[in-house]
Amino acid sequence: MELVWYKRFLESQTESILKKGKVFFLYGPRRVGKTELIKKILAGFSGKIYSGSGDNQEVRELLSAQKLNQLRSAFGNYQMIFIDEAQRIPEAGYGLKLLIDNFPEMIILVTGSSSFDLSNKIGEPLTGRNIVRNLFPVSVLELYEQFGGMYVLQRLEELMIYGAYPEILNASSADEKKEYLMSVRDSYLLKDILELENIRNPSKLNDLLKLLAFQIGQEVSLNELSNGLGIARQSVERYLDLLEKTFIIKKVGGFSRNLRKEIVKTSRYYFWDNGIRNAIINNFNLPLQRNDVGMLWENFLFMERLKTKSYRRIFSNDYFWRTYDMQEVDLVEDRDGKLYAYEFKWGPRKIKTPKAWADAYPDSEFRVISKENFLEFLI
Repeated sequence: MELVWYKRFLESQTESILKKGKVFFLYGPRRVGKTELIKKILAGFSGKIYSGSGDNQEVRELLSAQKLNQLRSAFGNYQMIFIDEAQRIPEAGYGLKLLIDNFPEMIILVTGSSSFDLSNKIGEPLTGRNIVRNLFPVSVLELYEQFGGMYVLQRLEELMIYGAYPEILNASSADEKKEYLMSVRDSYLLKDILELENIRNPSKLNDLLKLLAFQIGQEVSLNELSNGLGIARQSVERYLDLLEKTFIIKKVGGFSRNLRKEIVKTSRYYFWDNGIRNAIINNFNLPLQRNDVGMLWENFLFMERLKTKSYRRIFSNDYFWRTYDMQEVDLVEDRDGKLYAYEFKWGPRKIKTPKAWADAYPDSEFRVISKENFLEFLI
């Protein structure tokens, strides 16, 4: 069977992201197609290109040594340089800075699957000289633009259950999808953390992910996680930070303008991909057979909205909102000082604006996002 190429939004943005004298960072989880996207971009470039990897010993030694004469000899006559998995190169940012400072006509592309390592080793030395984008699993926005709205509507439940990794979308059966997600879960999901950090209890990371998978849309207590896992609260905080920086989970804080009854000291966590979340709990049942469909819907909508905003360059601070008397809003976007509140509902129930929200923020907008209007929300 011939594989379908799912056209990525960033393919049409090359003029704004590939600039001479700049380093383009492409961050994202493993297996979402970063390398393939870069290959598509490089295919349209007519100059001389070098493609290498952070796994290559010579590349690592050249960029880590930070010796201009060696860098000039190796890379000086290329118009474009692509380094895959750059987080594996110690102090790579300083080597790339030397190149970009001395060859201002050069374009450099870098990919990585762990933002904590890339930011430390590459991002800081290149402040002001870099352009950063995230690549997510395939988005509803991308599917809509390539295939149309009916394509998305007819595959909504599949997207909620199996997620949208490119290989998942190309899989021909449910069993193939499950097998692929299990392999990602077991082989790739924690690879960067275990390779780059000194983790004493890797099994605790898996246990933590399971606990989070059952708490989507709920505030997470660090003390409860600590007690449940039998590890120190500081270790839980460190693990959560690492899981976020390797694009497995996304943290969201509580919103408040200092009203005493608003909850702000806890956080909620979402998974970058529904399929990965379901693989962690080993449940691929369809929505009608599940009691967590509300969680799946909320995780799906939150992350798809995040993808759309990232690709369309819509900047907002994102929060949840809840009061101690249980009035809540799933997503609050603070955009240019204006508040937009969204409640996510899978079922047909009608929801009114929470009274405490309406009273506290009368100038905000409030919308319920359901199966009837989610496409408009995401495109």
